[in-house]
Amino acid sequence: MKQGIWLSYDLGVKGDYEGLYKWLDQREARECGDSLAWLRIEYSDDVFAEVRDSLFTNVKMTDASRFYMIAKDKEGKIKGRFIIGGRKVPPWTGYDPQKQISPPDES
Repeated sequence: MKQGIWLSYDLGVKGDYEGLYKWLDQREARECGDSLAWLRIEYSDDVFAEVRDSLFTNVKMTDASRFYMIAKDKEGKIKGRFIIGGRKVPPWTGYDPQKQISPPDES
């Protein structure tokens, strides 16, 4: 089977961008902004697992490596998940002044 996916990547400062770019180029990926690509993937059963395994085979990973993928799951629903790495504290944390107001003390 074949389907289009979006792949967001963050390899950190010393990541294997050459390996990743080669992997993306071989699949004729389209650039969609900083660290985001769209590409069509050939897969047999689980697109999320197969992309993850292919990335691990072709790109040197570090503890900083993160890949978030958006694609249709086996039921045809659009899903997004980290296939390598996980969430970090977002850079916008603390910008909402409403969250910084402490609730009143109650007795």
